[in-house]
Amino acid sequence: MKEKLLGLRIKLGFGVCDLGGNLFFTMMGFHLLFFLTDVTGLRAGLAGTALMIGKIWDAVTDPAVGVLSDRTRHRWGRRRPYIFYGAILLFATMILMFLNPGIPGQGLLFVWAAFAYCLLNTAYTLVNIPYSALLPELTADFNQRTVLTAYRMSFAVVGTFIGAGAIRPLAGSFASVNTGWTVMAAAMGAIMMITALATFFAIREPSEQPPVVREKVFRSFLDAMKTRAFLLSVFPWLLHVTGTSIIQGALVYYFRYIYGADSQFEIALLFLLGSVFVFIPVWAFISRKIGKKLSYNIGMLVFAVVVIVFFLFAPRLGLTFSYVIMALAGIGFATHYVMPHAILPDVVEYDYAETGVRREGIFYGLWTFGSKVGQALALGLNGWILAAFGYAADVDQTALAKLGIRLLVGPIPAVFFVAGIIVLSYYPINRKAYARIIEKIASRAQDHGPDES
Repeated sequence: MKEKLLGLRIKLGFGVCDLGGNLFFTMMGFHLLFFLTDVTGLRAGLAGTALMIGKIWDAVTDPAVGVLSDRTRHRWGRRRPYIFYGAILLFATMILMFLNPGIPGQGLLFVWAAFAYCLLNTAYTLVNIPYSALLPELTADFNQRTVLTAYRMSFAVVGTFIGAGAIRPLAGSFASVNTGWTVMAAAMGAIMMITALATFFAIREPSEQPPVVREKVFRSFLDAMKTRAFLLSVFPWLLHVTGTSIIQGALVYYFRYIYGADSQFEIALLFLLGSVFVFIPVWAFISRKIGKKLSYNIGMLVFAVVVIVFFLFAPRLGLTFSYVIMALAGIGFATHYVMPHAILPDVVEYDYAETGVRREGIFYGLWTFGSKVGQALALGLNGWILAAFGYAADVDQTALAKLGIRLLVGPIPAVFFVAGIIVLSYYPINRKAYARIIEKIASRAQDHGPDES
């Protein structure tokens, strides 16, 4: 039986939360390492390590929140209570993260940075994990999930636009550098809170909630990690997140120290994100013809080729060439916004068909665990490579330091992209396989009635 199409209120109400979510991701990816090295004065190696610790903590808390939301029973539903309270906490911790504490010693400054980032990531997890786990509960239709994901990622691109274009201009509009960054954080934190609360009020979870999962937590995680389809989707995601996060963290250094054109950084990002915004619906259409896996692999291969071209030719060909490269990169990068988030709900249904247990929160917690591990690795690599190649904040860089920056936006992320493409090639769920999954779920319900966990 064909499922009823989702209404516009559901599509917009679900999608808008990721405006704030991707604004967060953009701020952390493009600006936080720079804030720590060039505003608070924390050395690059220590800054990268502090952010890696925060991301490892973030990765650990993701599955925990996933389990909690799976097992929650509340009049607001399983997911919405966490979104509501997490949104408020996210606003407060954003301000804390971008308060320059003025600590003179590198050791204490390192501890402060790691602690503040752990708190901030905890707040974000409370919003993001339950929010992501809503998707498979809103529709079971193979194509509708791609459409819903496309709405979500269109809002995500808007959040990325804001993060890319407004952060440094707003932070730089005050006489005091420290005041500027704190006010900027308050403004961006307010946007994150408002968009999350908009989803809280717009979405209603299914009135008939599945039985509480009674499996032991460790057993649930172990079973999820033994699911072949999940492993073949989460590892490419981890590798692609690592590559994209490396580029995000390095680009601001590239434009400042290689091009010597701080003010052009935001313009270049507009070319990248404008291309992403245009090609998200294009790839959603293409995926209906050739499938999610192939679409994702083609897109990330395009991205890998483009960053190698950027590494080889950008320093000699100047800023105009960088704008062209950014637009071309956006064509491939758009698949990273849509396809992995459309793939994971299919894995959730596969697991349900095989086990009769609904474990959305566990899968989404492990999924974001993979994402955060990738981000942690990227943050650490960025800081360590900058330090190894002799980077020093706010001075003319040596030729060796410039090479380190260039490697971070070229060959290093390209290796991660190609590795992810190879692994994803073995992912087994296509349209025909998904149809068999839905048939099995329907047969289970018909033969046995409501599933018991």
